[in-house]
Amino acid sequence: MLQNDLSDPGTLCVSIHDVAPDTWTECEVLLQAVRAVADIPLTWLVIPHYHGNGARSHQLESTLQQMLEHGHELALHGYTHLDDAPARAGPVGSLVRNVYTEREGEFAALDEQEARRRIALGLEWFQARGWPVSGFVAPAWLMSQQAWHAVHAFPFLYTTTFTHFHLLQQKREVFSPSLVYTARNKGGRALSPVTASTIAYLLKDAPLVRFSLHPRDAHYPALVRHAQHLIARLLESRMPLTKAAFAQAYQ
Repeated sequence: MLQNDLSDPGTLCVSIHDVAPDTWTECEVLLQAVRAVADIPLTWLVIPHYHGNGARSHQLESTLQQMLEHGHELALHGYTHLDDAPARAGPVGSLVRNVYTEREGEFAALDEQEARRRIALGLEWFQARGWPVSGFVAPAWLMSQQAWHAVHAFPFLYTTTFTHFHLLQQKREVFSPSLVYTARNKGGRALSPVTASTIAYLLKDAPLVRFSLHPRDAHYPALVRHAQHLIARLLESRMPLTKAAFAQAYQ
């Protein structure tokens, strides 16, 4: 059990992002890759209507139900994972929304009413399947200020951004830049493993290390092997927990 002391190091949270019927084949590859290292609890970031596709996958839902029963966590990861808000941002915002995230930062420019609506729809989708939800993670970790207000209107235990784990009930945050790969281009595939290893080393005394895997990573064996090696190394000194378990440890 973790101590309620953010100076106490030792936690690893591994998450699989963008979980949906369209990405399920890749998500299973990532699951098996992690299991080949250790059968640890994962946080699955589930998208109810990925890119507007609301088709059900009984295989996916059956497997996720089994994951829940074995101590994994399901978190709400937006509603469509598609940024269809009006282009109101300046040059920097446009670069982030159109290039960096390829228009997938769904909550990057939403007003509070629309953000609340999408979160509520997502929670209804989870409720219809009898799945508990403790956390919300915005696609690409991007939220407008209004979307932040919307998140606080719901009883989530936590949300995360790229650099921080936010304990919403305690109004505290833990500095924990996510280890993540940039798999969409050759340069990113070459450099991001080095960056991930470096960040992991710099966080050696931090209370939390987060490792975020994405479906696109599954297409590149070198990234999968690096993830396996890094997870194995982190597990030598850290306890694997879901994000919800980490948040609950500080209630």
